[in-house]
Amino acid sequence: MAKSPAKTDPGATARRVLEIEARAIESLAPRIGKSFAAACQLCLECEGRVVVTGMGKSGHIAGKIAATLASTGTPAFFVHPAEASHGDVGMVTRKDIVIALSNSGETAEVITLLPLLKRVGVNLIALTGNTRSTIAEAASIVLDIGVEEEACPLNLAPTASTSAALAMGDALAVALLESRGFTQEDFALSHPGGALGRKLLLRVEDLMRTGDEIPIVGEATPVADGLLEMSGKGLGMTAITGAGGEILGIFTDGDLRRRLDEGIDVRKATMDEVMTRGCKTVTPDMLAAEAVHLLEQHKINALIVVDDSDRPVGALNVHDLFRAGVM
Repeated sequence: MAKSPAKTDPGATARRVLEIEARAIESLAPRIGKSFAAACQLCLECEGRVVVTGMGKSGHIAGKIAATLASTGTPAFFVHPAEASHGDVGMVTRKDIVIALSNSGETAEVITLLPLLKRVGVNLIALTGNTRSTIAEAASIVLDIGVEEEACPLNLAPTASTSAALAMGDALAVALLESRGFTQEDFALSHPGGALGRKLLLRVEDLMRTGDEIPIVGEATPVADGLLEMSGKGLGMTAITGAGGEILGIFTDGDLRRRLDEGIDVRKATMDEVMTRGCKTVTPDMLAAEAVHLLEQHKINALIVVDDSDRPVGALNVHDLFRAGVM
């Protein structure tokens, strides 16, 4: 006769799991020391690639660590240890280093690789919960990722241990990222697809209006004519330039409302009387994401794009950025 399922509180269980895994990750911080620094240095000096390996659940974590390393400036890839012993170990060269994940430190498929790695002369970094294990003894550097308990009530299923391994891998990847001076543009080059790629790769020059689409009037232009220019170009603003073509200011829908409240006669006033001086501008080579930050920071809706001589060469507004998927 089948056993009736035990009555449990799913919410209480979930909180217990999260608390156990949080403690497991917190316990790693005091262990960051000379071994971690040495692992970072070894990766930074590596002339080849970082090969990450692990079996079972550790293998899934190893794959994610390899992907994070690769996308943050450290050439890396995952090799399945069982496949490695059947030929894939040929992917590993003398210039590479290997990071092996094994909570027990006694994973048979990884241990099988140890003589092969030693023969090639490859440095091994072990992420393990057993610093006296076979894999730890064979490693050049050991990073202790041991946990007091798994979140599994049977203390069997890898849960807290895999969270700790993943967190240590992230710590290593980010430490290397900062050490390399990895920039936002570097990140963009390895993430060209989707919204992230658009946000990081698109530049202002890719989105800006140019030529006759740019709303521009001179400083002596009557406000009435300035309004026609502004409404005709559909950007909700117009740039005001001086005699040499340099930008002096900007006039927006908001400026119009404020000037009307002040009682100005738009039929007699000129643009130099109503414009906002010292307006925010961007350059064509700026990332579109930087333009978005400028708009949000200053709570404005449009920007003038200027060249090195401070002359308008383009314009864009929030709608242009929305259409490009950057906002």
